Amino acid sequence: MTDAFHPTDEFSTQFDSLLAWRRDVRRFKSDSLEPGLLEELIDRACLAPSVGNAQPWRFVSVESHDHRDLVAESFATENAEAAKLYKDEQARLYSELKLAGLREAPVHLAVFSDNETELGSGLGRQTMPETLVYSTVCAIHTLWLAARTRGVGVGWVSILDPKVITRTLNVPDNWQFVGYLCIGYPIENHDDPELVRHGWQDRIDRSKVYFRR
Repeated sequence: MTDAFHPTDEFSTQFDSLLAWRRDVRRFKSDSLEPGLLEELIDRACLAPSVGNAQPWRFVSVESHDHRDLVAESFATENAEAAKLYKDEQARLYSELKLAGLREAPVHLAVFSDNETELGSGLGRQTMPETLVYSTVCAIHTLWLAARTRGVGVGWVSILDPKVITRTLNVPDNWQFVGYLCIGYPIENHDDPELVRHGWQDRIDRSKVYFRR
């Protein structure tokens, strides 16, 4: 048994700073991660909570240049389609946003949820099977925070066709694509979201999301 964890005020303040500093990174240096660091981050991600302790997360390091090119092509196609949804000022803003670091990031990590895992024996997910995917998202967020404590940036690319990613990476049919992460050292650091900084969407007040019944 390990010693009980006793958080201090200093730790709480540092953790609050980490949450604010996490940020979705799009601009990366070309420098490689230190050997073993990616595996270390995945180990930390696996400390995330999961329904029934099912641990459904599956991480695929995308290292083939051909595979990366296909992912980048999927992004370009889907991004062009998404741009058509916006008009006038929003269209101008959208065209100026950098929404992926696929060409610059030294590490590409595709994350899937094994929706037929036998681990956990179905505990806690009979009425809400989607909790397997929620668990995988928790693992992504845990990896994200762990990365930032080590000066590493993470960018979650969502403008992709899941079918293209699944087919390109040749994963089992029961693995559901959840996220594609660009990972590397950021060129710049900000404690405000890029979409706020560029006028796309401000943070909203707690009163808009917190309710009592």
